[in-house]
Amino acid sequence: MASFARHVDVEWNGNLMEGNGTAKAGTGAFTQSVTFPSRINERGDGKTTPEELLAGAHAVCYAMVLANTIGKQGGKARRLRVTATVTGDRSDAGLKVVSSDLKAVVEGLEGIDAAGISELAKNAEKGCPISNAIRGNVAISVDASAS
Repeated sequence: MASFARHVDVEWNGNLMEGNGTAKAGTGAFTQSVTFPSRINERGDGKTTPEELLAGAHAVCYAMVLANTIGKQGGKARRLRVTATVTGDRSDAGLKVVSSDLKAVVEGLEGIDAAGISELAKNAEKGCPISNAIRGNVAISVDASAS
């Protein structure tokens, strides 16, 4: 089996609280500004965070696996809408990612009973490489519905 690798380069300037950086995808797919204050405030000020990047990775990975799982069960969906919400806790010990909650809405489902989509979606999560990388350290939940 062939392996593959992806990378993101980060350039950081300054200290933690007043510094800033840029994260650039090795593929050229994105360049994002990062700061620590944007990491812990609600607005983010147009800058991304490690938790947001993890949420993006988890949502994309899971959507692909769910689409494949639906296909392997003889079904198809017109569209999948997946949101991953990564939650972190801040304590005296520092920051810790504690959960990733996946919400999937399957639109235009054909060939599979919509009543079974919740169980199918939970089983699909077990095949997601990002889920498998974080499981055991981060709580993962799946909420799925068909419309």
